[in-house]
Amino acid sequence: MPDPRPSTIDAGEVERFSALSAEWWNPNGKFRPLHKFNPIRLGYIRDQVAQRFGRDTHAARPFEGLRILDIGCGGGLLCEPMARLGADVVGADASATNIEVAKIHAAESGVTIDYRATTAEDLADAGEKFDIILNMEVVEHVADVELFVKKCGEMVKPGGIMFVATINRTFKALGLAIVGAEYVLRWLPRGTHQYGKLVRPEELDKALVGAGLATIDRTGVIYNPLADRWQKSRDMDVNYMVLAEKAA
Repeated sequence: MPDPRPSTIDAGEVERFSALSAEWWNPNGKFRPLHKFNPIRLGYIRDQVAQRFGRDTHAARPFEGLRILDIGCGGGLLCEPMARLGADVVGADASATNIEVAKIHAAESGVTIDYRATTAEDLADAGEKFDIILNMEVVEHVADVELFVKKCGEMVKPGGIMFVATINRTFKALGLAIVGAEYVLRWLPRGTHQYGKLVRPEELDKALVGAGLATIDRTGVIYNPLADRWQKSRDMDVNYMVLAEKAA
């Protein structure tokens, strides 16, 4: 029998990323923009986790004892650094193909990660709980943003935090993140992002409140072409990251 529960999964999006799965760990391949974006994501996560949980970033394994979920983990580009920092990491993705790629790379890299081909709603309904959830570049690809964020919120422990990174729904984002990145510069395959599915900060805030979370930090992220790197900015018109907390 078909599952009667509402789903956050957009089958077309899962199929699109599954088809690209072999490219996940190629820094010069179709996920090159994500590899370039990774240092700013990792730095933001590391610094905020250290601040919120009182950890020393200079320690060998500063995230020891923290349980982290990377939802929509793809090939594991965030999971492996989190595991190296000492966290107990669960990487979840709706694409079984992505998960197999992630498992193989983790084994080759000698890191231990609990990879699962599953959904946010299945994890939440199973009662899974985490200190930290990484919800990075995912909300713009799901079928139901509010349901997805709600299910993720159910898994955040009291006093825990969730990071969300996504793209704003503005004409500036349309020009830069879709037309520019996909059609002109060809940084990303065409169709990677759909304008109507991009999420404005106020829409994300509403979903977070509905999930029992409060936004405690936010930053824009912009590309600096002269330095050839991404950096934090007050400009949230295109890419932005949000940190939300569940009351203890």
